[in-house]
Amino acid sequence: MKLLSVNAGRPADADFTDAPGGRTAIDKRPVDGAVRVTDPGPAGVGGSGLAGDAVCDLRHHGGSDQAVYAFAREDLDVWEEELGRTLANGAFGENLTTVGVDVTGAKLGERWRVGDSLVLEVTSGRIPCRTFQGHIGEKGWVKRFTQHGVSGAYLRVVEPGEIRAGDPVEIVHRPDHEVTVAVAFRAATVERALLPLMLTIGEAPHHKLIEDAKAYVAKYGH
Repeated sequence: MKLLSVNAGRPADADFTDAPGGRTAIDKRPVDGAVRVTDPGPAGVGGSGLAGDAVCDLRHHGGSDQAVYAFAREDLDVWEEELGRTLANGAFGENLTTVGVDVTGAKLGERWRVGDSLVLEVTSGRIPCRTFQGHIGEKGWVKRFTQHGVSGAYLRVVEPGEIRAGDPVEIVHRPDHEVTVAVAFRAATVERALLPLMLTIGEAPHHKLIEDAKAYVAKYGH
């Protein structure tokens, strides 16, 4: 299990985003050398956890619980076959392109050590948006990506550190529950009946899912 690339993006004008100023940094490109990763700060204030990477729409992206976004090279390869086109590392706007890591099969609260010192914790799956669809340039992409159900994972920074392409990824903690990123993603999108499972994962840092689950149980009783 390792990093194939560490990817960062800079703000650029785009007519497919409704982000403030009409700019997006979703076009992530592999970077050379070591990259420092730290906690960017709370949602709405903090952007990316990667030094040199930008987040243009702080209303929906960035912050501590979305400090880093990871996607598996194996899953990009599946989409290459389906779309009939090449998808470079970073093509889905991911900061970390991994190989050998079951990213969407990771459990919420699972912790990874990347390189010598960085420790990350899985917090949620990525909900597709208009900007993602415009970047990919495929009609009906939001629906298609959602139905496919392989969302990749957002992570928060537990211990800061430097990383670079080729660094090993090690799972150092795997929680004693059954809620994977895939399950949480389906609960948040197409299978709301899965929401009560979110109550088995503990409170933080999954507060939004916990709130949704409590509201669902209060309404439906299970």
